Amino acid sequence: MSRAWLERLSGALAVAALLAAWETACRLLSPPAYLLPTPSAVGAALIEAAPRLVPSAGQTFLQAMQALLLATAVGVSAAVAASTHATARGALRPLATLLQVTPVVAVAPLLILWVGLDRADLSVVLLAATIALFPLFSATLTGLTSADPDLERLFDLHRARPMDRLLRLRLPSSLPFMIEGLRIGAGQAIVGAVVAEFVAGTGATQGLAWRILEAGNRLRTAELLAGLAWLAAMGLALNIVLGALEGVVRKRFGLAR
Repeated sequence: MSRAWLERLSGALAVAALLAAWETACRLLSPPAYLLPTPSAVGAALIEAAPRLVPSAGQTFLQAMQALLLATAVGVSAAVAASTHATARGALRPLATLLQVTPVVAVAPLLILWVGLDRADLSVVLLAATIALFPLFSATLTGLTSADPDLERLFDLHRARPMDRLLRLRLPSSLPFMIEGLRIGAGQAIVGAVVAEFVAGTGATQGLAWRILEAGNRLRTAELLAGLAWLAAMGLALNIVLGALEGVVRKRFGLAR
């Protein structure tokens, strides 16, 4: 069995052991169901509440993907500009860092106010894109400035045009970094979509955050945890897909891990 499969098996066993311990502790200690339901109760809630949770999960996923696409377009463009112009790099890096260190909960009410409560879906996408922007910008910029020095000198020797250098050397070498930024940004986009919907508090987008709030207010803790399970599943699925894409890119361009 390969090392990768051993790691996956170990992870699955750890999750199974945690769920078994949780189930056993709940049955022995009998806490109130509204305080801590058993994993089996959460599983039942996943099935019972599926007509509500599945469409909401789809809505949250769609908004997160829209945000990720927007963050990718802006972040990669900004990183390309920063890698080719020192002035742009000096201007963009502080702005990107400022976005990273500003608490998202503090930004969300202002953004929702600017966009308007009647356009809650747009504010959710914009906030999620803002959160996902920094890892994409930072990772892409690192990749663009980490090309093989020997190849850089070879391009200098042949007096390559800046555009040729960018398209033939720097962008291909930055792809693994960009995908790693996407893996981080995908999780951040989901977090941003949930936070924005929490702050909006209108339920207009009918995403998973609203279902979680609704279940919590009604003390349906099993359904609340089922909603969290959907969020975790979305993040895990995106991570697996992007991890596989990274492997394909590395193999295609002969890049080492």
